Amino acid sequence: MVDIEKYNEKIFENIKHINEFNHEFWYGRELAEVLEYMKWGNFRKVIEKAKIACENSNLNVLDHFADVGKMVQLGSGSEREIDDIMLSRYACYLIVQNADSRKKVVALGQTYFAVQTRKQELEEEFEQLTEDRKRISIRNELINHNKSLAEAAQMAGIDDPRDYALFQNRGYQGLYGGLGAKEIKEKKGLKKSHKILDYMGSTELAANLFRATQTDEKLRRENIKGKHKANEVHYEVGAKVRKTIKELGGTMPEDLPTPEKSVKQIEKEERKKLKSGENEDE
Repeated sequence: MVDIEKYNEKIFENIKHINEFNHEFWYGRELAEVLEYMKWGNFRKVIEKAKIACENSNLNVLDHFADVGKMVQLGSGSEREIDDIMLSRYACYLIVQNADSRKKVVALGQTYFAVQTRKQELEEEFEQLTEDRKRISIRNELINHNKSLAEAAQMAGIDDPRDYALFQNRGYQGLYGGLGAKEIKEKKGLKKSHKILDYMGSTELAANLFRATQTDEKLRRENIKGKHKANEVHYEVGAKVRKTIKELGGTMPEDLPTPEKSVKQIEKEERKKLKSGENEDE
């Protein structure tokens, strides 16, 4: 069976270009070749259908489809200009939706561009969120991923609550340069009853989300067995996330500011505002 993710990475990511404004685009002729269209004229028909779909979505066609000329070298060594088209990721998505789906590579392209286009939309939506909304969003993701992590830890042999607390602590120690849950709370000025994750900003929460998801995957992928091994995996993943932050010039998690309000407080205030608005409408 073809590894779809790797196959897509090879054939679609490798023909992606980045312009001077750091925007990604694809050339039509290169995409046609990948999608196994031997005649440019036949592929142009697919592009025209995609343009109509773009227009029907009330989007500016020129923002996604830009005709360009490109110089190609002939066998004689001379060059001549041929017409081509610069395509956005969304344009490529529309093209593969209108291409010959009987071709396996077209079906792969439909999956790839659908996933990547949605991912891009989510990223853009996330960037528009306020810091409070980002915190709520990532915190809720962490709740779900921590459930999966707990399941993976249990499969590795950690089935006692006290052992799981130690397992979680090792993850924190890796990410926070040796600091465990108790030390992190002290550094942040939190009470013993406070949940650490509720008093993190979006950047710190994102680092912990990455720690949790990568540990979960590694435990499952490598079929880790035994409490000690599972604990060390969590520590190692946390340490690698920390190393990456350092290499990127980021602030260490323990040095990031602690928000005044917890995620729970923000959610409570939002529910109150929502309820207040509903009462005003009545």
